[in-house]
Amino acid sequence: MSYPEWNEIRSSLLTNGRNFPLIDEDMPTFMGRPHAVSQKDLEGVDVVIIGSPYSTSWTGDYAGIDKTEWLQGPKRVRQQSIRYPTSYLQEFDLDIFDHLKIVDYGDADIPPESSCKQTVPLILRAQAAVEEKVSHALEAGALPIVLGLNSPCGSYAVAKPLLERTPGNVGVISFDTHWDVETIDTVTMDTRIAGGSSWKYKMYEWHKNLHPANLVEIGERGMLENKDVIRKFLREGAHFYPMWKVRSELGVEGLCKEFSYAYDGTDAVYVHYDLDVLGGAGPFDGDHWGELAEPIGMTDYEVLRTAYEIGKRGLNALTLMCIPAGSAVGYRIVTYIIMYLLAGKILAKL
Repeated sequence: MSYPEWNEIRSSLLTNGRNFPLIDEDMPTFMGRPHAVSQKDLEGVDVVIIGSPYSTSWTGDYAGIDKTEWLQGPKRVRQQSIRYPTSYLQEFDLDIFDHLKIVDYGDADIPPESSCKQTVPLILRAQAAVEEKVSHALEAGALPIVLGLNSPCGSYAVAKPLLERTPGNVGVISFDTHWDVETIDTVTMDTRIAGGSSWKYKMYEWHKNLHPANLVEIGERGMLENKDVIRKFLREGAHFYPMWKVRSELGVEGLCKEFSYAYDGTDAVYVHYDLDVLGGAGPFDGDHWGELAEPIGMTDYEVLRTAYEIGKRGLNALTLMCIPAGSAVGYRIVTYIIMYLLAGKILAKL
């Protein structure tokens, strides 16, 4: 992998001579938006970007890729976003910043040692740090968008504050290669942890305003899952769209129509993109996910089309995790997902 250093990115033709806020020496804000440093800075804001640099496992790698590469994801998305000098989306003749006030709330205060020391107290501290920032965004009436890697910090920690603040039912639209519905976290083997293999199961176990009938699950494929757990979710009404069905029957247009199940009778919707759903079907190879990559992945267009349609329908929290390690164009895809989703949100209102 050869991801360019920040000085090289900054001196490129696209960014040279431009000024933008910096969160750190090598970390600009997302799309050069204002840097929110306190909860008060979120007043009157529409969208809040939050980083969640957290990785699971006790070793120096995750899924066969050096953990430091994974942990750079939120920062590198911001670095690649800054290459775009404008928020004008020519596809829609729409300037996002003319309609939405967006701020970057920086990274959650995750203990650095939690990404290599997987003890229960450290994991819960890391989760709480993300929950705090997401809660601030929700209290301000804004849409939290969290950039992360692993659970619980890149998934459950975002859904939990929304679930706790929503009096009625919450729908879920989830894109992933894996269901993440093991009955217990396989790293800690502790029932208190909503980890990478179990966060979705725990989410439904712990929160009574979630029902499988409002779950739209997209992208899983192949010989990866426990049949008994999957069949239990399906019996309880979950709507499952494996990539085989998307490609052989629905197409992306048909798939987008199925999102309605997440909105039927719900007061809020949580949207989760685990980007290993791409699996190498986009403009870069699957090796950027290491052992997580699987065949029949979604294409970049399919992911962007779904984001646009979700934006049109509306949502209350968004996570983008398992951001491909070391791929500049992969980090750009994350930027596109956010901007296309916001375009849908604006156009629906207009």
